[in-house]
Amino acid sequence: MLNSEFMLNAFIAGTLIAVVCGVMSIFVLIRKLPFLTHMISEIGFSGAAFGVFAGLPPITGMLIFTTLAAVLTSVGSNKFSSNDSLVSVISALFMGSGALFLTLAKGNSSYATNLMFGSITAITKSNVYQILIVAGIVLITILLLFRPLKYDSFDPIAARYSSLKTYWISLIFLVMTAFTASVAAQIVGALLIFVLMTLPASIAFRWGRNFFELILISISCALIGVWGGLYLTYLTNLPVTFFITLIEAILYFTTLIAKRIIA
Repeated sequence: MLNSEFMLNAFIAGTLIAVVCGVMSIFVLIRKLPFLTHMISEIGFSGAAFGVFAGLPPITGMLIFTTLAAVLTSVGSNKFSSNDSLVSVISALFMGSGALFLTLAKGNSSYATNLMFGSITAITKSNVYQILIVAGIVLITILLLFRPLKYDSFDPIAARYSSLKTYWISLIFLVMTAFTASVAAQIVGALLIFVLMTLPASIAFRWGRNFFELILISISCALIGVWGGLYLTYLTNLPVTFFITLIEAILYFTTLIAKRIIA
């Protein structure tokens, strides 16, 4: 399987994406941000359409749009109380723009469309380097912010009244979420990024006894989903997104059944 260059590229990219999503998904669930993550993933597709229209690499357009959406959400949430309404408006605005740019891109829109559902054949060596850089930025940032981010995630009220700059912590985390969504779309697709950003952590929270175990289990579940999905896609030539989603769902429901039996 790895003798094929496109499969090797997909395997390397998928491994990087799984590790990043495994780490980020823990904080996404703790901070109760699945809906926001879904919004950012949808906006990622709009960014890809903009990139194609503007003659930029699609991942660059995704980074621009998702980061802008994350900043607007963070700033707006700090000023207004109706966060869900704000997220809905921002999502609708960017998705409408994405439809416009996709239409204007005309014949050059195929790659942006691939990013909607994910494609292993579209992963090039250049994409692998881009994903490596973005994944490195996300992981290093989370490592540097780990203690204050963990404190703010588990006890936001106490963190708000401490010396922590909670606004900036939230803003940086949202931007890292945007970065993660942009790279994850290369494999799992913009519309289903939230699968890798929520299900691995959901499984981990039912087995992990400490924070280290939560992260380890979450990363493991993400890797199983991505590696299994790539292998089954190689065998069947069916969409990788389907297999990744199926594997993660099986892991999740198996966990629910196992915990119920144990209890």
